[in-house]
Amino acid sequence: MNWSIVKLILGREIRDQLRDRRTLFMIAVLPILLYPLLGMSFFQVMQFMREHAIRVLVVGAPDDPQLPPLVDGERFAGDLFSDESDVDLLKVKEKSTFDAGADDSPPIEMAERAMREGPYDVVVYFPPDFSNQYRQFRESLEQERSRGDSPPETSHDLPDVGVYPNLAEDASSAGYRRVSAVLSRWRDQMSRQMLEASHVPPQAAKPFKIATRDVAKEDQHVAAAWSKILPFVLLIWALTGAFYPAIDICAGEKERGTLETLLSSPAERLEIVWGKLLTVMLFSMATAILNLTSLGITGSLVLQQVPGWGPPPLLALVWLAIALVPMSALFAALCLALAALARSTKEGQYYLMPLVLVTMPLTILPMAPGVELNLGNSLIPITGVVLLLRAALEGHYLELLPYLPVVVFVTLGCCLLAIRWATDQFNSEGVLFRESERWGVRLWLRHLVRDRTATPSFAQALFAGVLILMLKFFMGFISAMPASFADFAKMVTVTQLVVVLTPAVLAAVMLTRSPGQTLLLRRPAFGTPTVAVLLAVALHPTINLLEAAVRYVYPLNSQIAEQLSSLILEADNVWLLLLVIAVIPAICEELAFRGFILSGLRHMGHKWTAIVVSSVMFGATHAILQQSIVATLIGVVLGFIAVQSGSLVPCVLFHAVNNSMAVLVHKLLAATGDEATWTKWIFQEAEGSTVLFQWPVLVASLLASGGLLYWLHRLPYVRTPEESLQEAIDQQSAHWLPG
Repeated sequence: MNWSIVKLILGREIRDQLRDRRTLFMIAVLPILLYPLLGMSFFQVMQFMREHAIRVLVVGAPDDPQLPPLVDGERFAGDLFSDESDVDLLKVKEKSTFDAGADDSPPIEMAERAMREGPYDVVVYFPPDFSNQYRQFRESLEQERSRGDSPPETSHDLPDVGVYPNLAEDASSAGYRRVSAVLSRWRDQMSRQMLEASHVPPQAAKPFKIATRDVAKEDQHVAAAWSKILPFVLLIWALTGAFYPAIDICAGEKERGTLETLLSSPAERLEIVWGKLLTVMLFSMATAILNLTSLGITGSLVLQQVPGWGPPPLLALVWLAIALVPMSALFAALCLALAALARSTKEGQYYLMPLVLVTMPLTILPMAPGVELNLGNSLIPITGVVLLLRAALEGHYLELLPYLPVVVFVTLGCCLLAIRWATDQFNSEGVLFRESERWGVRLWLRHLVRDRTATPSFAQALFAGVLILMLKFFMGFISAMPASFADFAKMVTVTQLVVVLTPAVLAAVMLTRSPGQTLLLRRPAFGTPTVAVLLAVALHPTINLLEAAVRYVYPLNSQIAEQLSSLILEADNVWLLLLVIAVIPAICEELAFRGFILSGLRHMGHKWTAIVVSSVMFGATHAILQQSIVATLIGVVLGFIAVQSGSLVPCVLFHAVNNSMAVLVHKLLAATGDEATWTKWIFQEAEGSTVLFQWPVLVASLLASGGLLYWLHRLPYVRTPEESLQEAIDQQSAHWLPG
């Protein structure tokens, strides 16, 4: 790859973008105007924002002089408020009873009617004999005190005071909190009177006070607040700043007819991709920097007027700048790949929302309560970056250091994958120059029946995988949790046959000319069934270690683990247990994921990409997160076996033996317990349902598995036409790279 050519393409694209008024407005003008206008609007709105008085209806308020005063005119008594300025926030109206004709109804119905007709925000209801019962209660206490008896705890209970808010409304919810605080202080005054009447010091009820002192300094509060805002703004504007230039330099050039001129130049496709990628990346960074600068200046001026706020710390700019480079590269590559897929700028605009829908949850997840920077969260793309930025902005440098390499590795890996995808898009003539096509339901159905191929297309395989995932999702809500092994067996059998197997078989029969070739129902390569069985046995200790590692990173709920173990141990018939857990899933899932789906995904031209995508779908069908991660990695091995052997038989054997090993090992350990000493030579002591093997067994497992996988790797396999073409392109690109 010639970097001087990349530099020329970069300069050309930058000049074209600087001539575009829409791009300049999005990058330079909008950030300068947006946040000052938002600050002005904030102050204008704050002038009209004030707390309104809550309308409270008090029915049957006691007027006993022995009781502390509760209502004073149209307000509650002033000594019932911690802040005297809050007295006017509750406007009280007294009534002795509810309106006539409503005496026979329950109090809640009468309160609802009064709130609707009043209107009132909160209704406080005292029972009719509240004062009399309170008087009797005090008299009984005085009599028992004079006799020297200790009063029973349950005698002379006072009736409940009803408070009826409408918590579906904000005003009523706020009023409920204020009225509850007032009634709580009034009740404390009543308790204090009773203690004094009994010659008991009031401190006996509350022997000590709770003194709360915040150890965080003011700048720490400010940094914590900005740490939730700045990473979000950084990522959103980095994505927005990358999307629109990418649409213009790809889909826009298609419309203007200049892309063909560029592709026919001496520049190679990889050089064109890097030139456009760096252009989009620069505009993404510029957009994010200008927005953050404008936000910081506006926040420094505006939020200083708000108590508890202040300007963002200057060190935050350093951390944001460091994180901006890889995130801009990631978003630039994703946007460039999507823009290359679009036939026009109008179509390209439609791709923004799906990209935002994928990015937003990963950006908002760190803002959820309880989500902290740990090993599990640092492995999540984008989320790990946001959590790392939050920890850095809050000054927790020692806490983030252990997770910094993990976040860097995950982020750079995502960047490389996104760049590889964008490069593949530009290497595909079908993607770059596909024309607008007429589409209709009748034409589409006719095309499916008339133009069937031997194996499914990429779109058909992807649709089948998504359909299975959707059916599995809804099936999980329809079916109840199994209470016994019989219920578990029924649920697994129905799910596998109806949700997994049926869509795959029907799609293979209806959408392809050769269902046998699609489902890999042919003779396997010599020796591959035996190797698959041996590989399943050899790889089992490593898989158990992997499960333990996943459960360490993402701890499994102990209740779920115990329920799964009990269902397995409850089964008396081992053969039935193996049929349900090993045989049926092996047949159904392999026909679906290594049969129909993998056969269609291989038309992408990348063997390993097809294997990984089908494995991710395979893992997503497992309801428990920990199982999904392990199943995805096992699916990669199964996909590799399917491609190298050219048959589904070794995959079914590997799948069945792997699941059988997991069941039989649990059964064996449960049956022998601590009595058999020979098991200690093989298994380690582990907590819960996790089974770990001794280190010599693990080393032997890795060596044997590596040898068997290498044997499979040396087998010749049948490539699809797309894979052969992609290999030729990769070889040519490797030849260009040193130059």
